[in-house]
Amino acid sequence: MESKVAPIFKYKYGILLREGGRYKVAKKLHEEVLEEQKQVLGNNHADTLRTMESLALSYSALGEYQEAKELQIIVLKRHKQVLGENHQDTLRAIGNLAVSYTDLGEHRRAQELEVMVLEKQKQVLGENHPGTLRTMGRLAVTYTHLGEHQRAKELKLTVLEKQKQILDESHPDTLRTMGNLANSYSALGEYQEAKELNAIVLEKCKQVLGENHPDTLRTMGNLAISYTQLGEHRRAKELNVVVLEKQTQVLGENHPDTLRTMGNLAIPYTQLGEHRRAKELNVVVLEKQTQVLGDSHPGTLRTMGRLAASYAHLGEHRRAKELNVVVLEKQTQVLGNNHPDTLHTMGNLASSYSDLGEHQKGQELKSVVLEKQNQLLGENHPHTLDTMCSLAVSYSDLGEHQKAKELRVLALEKRKEVLGDNHPDTREIAELLGSV
Repeated sequence: MESKVAPIFKYKYGILLREGGRYKVAKKLHEEVLEEQKQVLGNNHADTLRTMESLALSYSALGEYQEAKELQIIVLKRHKQVLGENHQDTLRAIGNLAVSYTDLGEHRRAQELEVMVLEKQKQVLGENHPGTLRTMGRLAVTYTHLGEHQRAKELKLTVLEKQKQILDESHPDTLRTMGNLANSYSALGEYQEAKELNAIVLEKCKQVLGENHPDTLRTMGNLAISYTQLGEHRRAKELNVVVLEKQTQVLGENHPDTLRTMGNLAIPYTQLGEHRRAKELNVVVLEKQTQVLGDSHPGTLRTMGRLAASYAHLGEHRRAKELNVVVLEKQTQVLGNNHPDTLHTMGNLASSYSDLGEHQKGQELKSVVLEKQNQLLGENHPHTLDTMCSLAVSYSDLGEHQKAKELRVLALEKRKEVLGDNHPDTREIAELLGSV
């Protein structure tokens, strides 16, 4: 009797540890339980598979994405054999595998699985079941990764409304959806809304999960991004430093979340003119992300783009151009021609052409980017306005000063409307127009 009770107790205790953010201890405990269950119950027993599934989630939480994926594939295969394709446990296993694909940057593959799971869960569990809502939330995050920000926002709002009714406002699933919705606001250029929602989520995470829980730290990092977007660069830098220190202690210096924060810290350094420091940080992050995530992961490519920007700020324009060419080629393959990240890199490459004196080439590429951003992001999105200002610089370089002035006046008007009079980007273009 005792030999049966002990593994069950250890399994459940491991889940509590993982939910509390103690991923390493949870992983070790579930590895021990799994070994015992394989010997006593066999590889295909429901309890064995449940432990394998939980162990895979610990791998995922620790940033060991490939290991998580491999284990999820085994679990899914056995669930299909033992329980069938439409069993609740099978559907949950497919959803967990989709998370692994997301973590590995394979967003299109994740989307296909999540759409399939969601359809079946609606039939088997119902539209308002917590498991169904969790899958809807994951699908919404995948839309974000794919650059479909409006679609993502609408789905997250639907999920959030239902989770508040069914689970309550302070449930971890609800808080996660609120944080994901804040990310959509941020991606859509609704920076003030993102900041306010991140602040609410952070306060609730501190109360429910504790100040040092990985989800709390991730939310602090998201709030720091909001500060950056609103031009509060000093505040963003200070908060990122705190998050980075805590994530290094809790998750380790090579965890994907820690590396993401290191990369985010480089942004306020850049905005504050500390370009050498930003470059050094981007070099470290890129090297580690290449090892941990691979050289074609969207997160790695984003860091490569930031490093190229650091080279440009330091006057290493040839190097910046070469790196932007590499990033653009990979993003086109991985994300597609019209993904916001791809368009951002196209804009950076166009600026590299301008910096190297290839003004016509720069102007033509910026015009293409502006047209696409108008269609995909909207004409008032901050990224669209950045491209508009950059295109104005190209017109000036080509001697088309009236055209440049008209574009700057339009950009200033829109920046005041979107970002406010006191945002650094607004002030910058106002000062430039004043000098002209």
